[in-house]
Amino acid sequence: MNDEPQSHVFLGTSGWAYSSWKPGFYPQKLPQKKFLEYYATQLNSVEVNYTFRQLPTHSMLSGWLDATGTNFRFSFKAPQRITHILRLKGCSDAVINLSRALDPIIAAGRMGVVLFQHPPNFKADVARLDSFLEDAGAAGLRMAFEFRHSTWFCDETFNVLRRHQVALCVAESDDLETPDVVTAPFCCYRFRKSGYSTAQHEEIADTLRRRSADGEVFAYFKHEEQPTGAFSAVDILKRLK
Repeated sequence: MNDEPQSHVFLGTSGWAYSSWKPGFYPQKLPQKKFLEYYATQLNSVEVNYTFRQLPTHSMLSGWLDATGTNFRFSFKAPQRITHILRLKGCSDAVINLSRALDPIIAAGRMGVVLFQHPPNFKADVARLDSFLEDAGAAGLRMAFEFRHSTWFCDETFNVLRRHQVALCVAESDDLETPDVVTAPFCCYRFRKSGYSTAQHEEIADTLRRRSADGEVFAYFKHEEQPTGAFSAVDILKRLK
């Protein structure tokens, strides 16, 4: 997959280092240090949750870059300090530190999005969001916001995101669905339902194909003990071809 022409749809899962995916997704004898290299032969992006709790080292990111091809993209979850502890207030230093930590990926042109996932009890505060984005813009990160409280789903929120060219992450689960509203020159999707049928795979492929006509699309299935999400992503990526 690494040698194939550049795609506008980057599809993967939330993480790759899961030994429970053997022997379904990973070959039984594949050592864990080779997981990412193999993963990148099947999918062309990954959402890294590691950054939710701590920042990666440059040597760690260099290793990830070496294990994947030039068409592979890395997305990262924003630190919990920003989204869950500070809740977008007084975060300038934390955002700059994140940008500096991710510099090897950015410099290599392999950056997807930084996902700012809100806690479920974080209700809408559009003025705070606007202020945060005013300050965070200096970091130069491509950002997507996943709101998990329905009060955020309003025109005021969408207008602020559009003004800052930040994507509304279209996240769906068994409990909450985000409206599919485009607010940036790129799109971000997170598929978190407990299961997807063949017909739903085709619907997802159609959506991603349509959105990719206007810009890059980043889409991720959730991690499970079984590689269900990985197989869903592989199937949809094949449909897109």
